[in-house]
Amino acid sequence: MADAGRLGFPVSRTLVVAFGWSLAAAPSFAAGSMPMAPHRAVYDLSMLKSTGDSAPSNARGRIVFDFNGSACEGYSVSFRQVTEMQSQEGPAIVSDMRSATFEDPDTNMLTFKIETLNNGRSSEVIDGMAVKSGDGALSLDLRSPKPTKIDIDKDVVFPTEQLIRLVEAAKDGKRTVEMNVFDGSDTGQKIYATLTVIGKEATTPPAEKPAQIDGLANVRRWPVVISFFDTAKPSDTPNYILGFDLYENGISGALRLDYGNFVLKGELSSLELRPAKECK
Repeated sequence: MADAGRLGFPVSRTLVVAFGWSLAAAPSFAAGSMPMAPHRAVYDLSMLKSTGDSAPSNARGRIVFDFNGSACEGYSVSFRQVTEMQSQEGPAIVSDMRSATFEDPDTNMLTFKIETLNNGRSSEVIDGMAVKSGDGALSLDLRSPKPTKIDIDKDVVFPTEQLIRLVEAAKDGKRTVEMNVFDGSDTGQKIYATLTVIGKEATTPPAEKPAQIDGLANVRRWPVVISFFDTAKPSDTPNYILGFDLYENGISGALRLDYGNFVLKGELSSLELRPAKECK
């Protein structure tokens, strides 16, 4: 799995990790569906488990996730993850990853800029744009780390699109979902194959206090686990695994970032909900 150098939420996002239809080709939401909620969430990171001599002995950090927009105007995400890793021997390493993305469902476009700093020194900047064709294939136009134009013949989804599809799958009672995801991370050319396992809908109140608010009182949620695999290096072992509680309005709670020889816990420490804009 990934080492301490890759500490992004892909959720992948990226998180989360972590984590079909094209948003431009399908209705934004079915009748009665809940739109993605603009919000700012803060997660405190701590070491949950560490095994082996190569794993860090301790870790702490914070994720700040700022989500805005709607299906009609596009989605903007500002993300920052700062993690201090204490090695078994030697000084601590502070990793600081900052990203800003804009996802436009109408044009199937994703713009992204990602900067990573280690101990305060910038190690790389990924800056570019990705556009999907009607069949999902990807065209990339990178400005950094070096100007590159490339076409990738794979059916992919972007991060917010992935999130919406997972919510719809959970509501439909599906238990597994497979998708190829592109978020601009790593070299700006990497595509992850993802396998998501969706658990049963939660029936008890969330344990995290910031989630115990009126705005989430009647919002459905499901535990999900997303495994990320590098499509360029096929393997039965995922690069990393992202677990979290997925709310119907796109909010995530109770993070768990599994990098193989160590696991980080991300506890929701602050949540600010913003009014959602309805599409006309």
